Amino acid sequence: MSAPKKQHKKESKTRFIFRLFMILIGAACAAVSIELFLVPNNIIDGGIIGISLILDYIFKDNPFINFAVLVVVLNAPFMLFGYKHIGKTFLVSTIIGIVGLSVVESSLHHIHAFTTEPVLATVFGGLLLGLGVGIVIRNGGSMDGSEILGILFTKKLPFSVGEFVMFFNVFIFTWAGFVFGPEQAMYSVMTYFIAFKTIDVVIQGLDETKAVIIVSDNYEEISDAILDRLGRGTTKLKGKGGYSDLETEVIYAVVTRLEITKLKSIVFEIDEQAFITIMNTHETRGGKFKTAIH
Repeated sequence: MSAPKKQHKKESKTRFIFRLFMILIGAACAAVSIELFLVPNNIIDGGIIGISLILDYIFKDNPFINFAVLVVVLNAPFMLFGYKHIGKTFLVSTIIGIVGLSVVESSLHHIHAFTTEPVLATVFGGLLLGLGVGIVIRNGGSMDGSEILGILFTKKLPFSVGEFVMFFNVFIFTWAGFVFGPEQAMYSVMTYFIAFKTIDVVIQGLDETKAVIIVSDNYEEISDAILDRLGRGTTKLKGKGGYSDLETEVIYAVVTRLEITKLKSIVFEIDEQAFITIMNTHETRGGKFKTAIH
């Protein structure tokens, strides 16, 4: 008799509504960036949004071809692929994000640009765009199919998704150079970089934490000292020396970046020969971890 199929816990209605609300907020931020900062200054972003902006400029005299229509149509195939490989929740979140972007962007046509200074448009447009896209991604959706396209192509090509997206955007910004001129293409590259970094901050958060691995024969004393003097709990892992072949305990701890110096001081006071590895972490949740400084 086969084992019963495990039922996945459904997302609560309150959580679902909150996520969709945040996706719409993110889409609105991106739409404001595009319509009131980037488009008036002939600056674009990368990916499908960038292609949509270029085609919108080329076909600006055609009332049936505009950014709002293009961003939905061009993303449609990637939404289908995302549904097959990532899931229904991703599809629903992505549709709401893209349609929200399209609707809000269309409603802003009558509003004058916030600035016609290219540098200001690049910086603030990139920040606002990155904020919007980051909020959508953090809540389970997407507004650009280029990464999904990368997942599809890199299964058959010797490139990572990141490398594919980079090559894809090089093509887009080169095309933008021919359409808008080299200076606008360079502003576009700056916008993409600012937006990319802002997305990282939104997804990963501002509270940067560090994961620390400590190897020492004095693991008990070090573990107790970290708890007593730094207020951080530790996890002891079983380890075995590759050279000595002796079993030992390995200490794993997570601290804020401001606590790193104090932690190293604690460890080396007890064991000057201790081996420490410090790694960046993107997100820390659960347990009793808090970012308060002791």
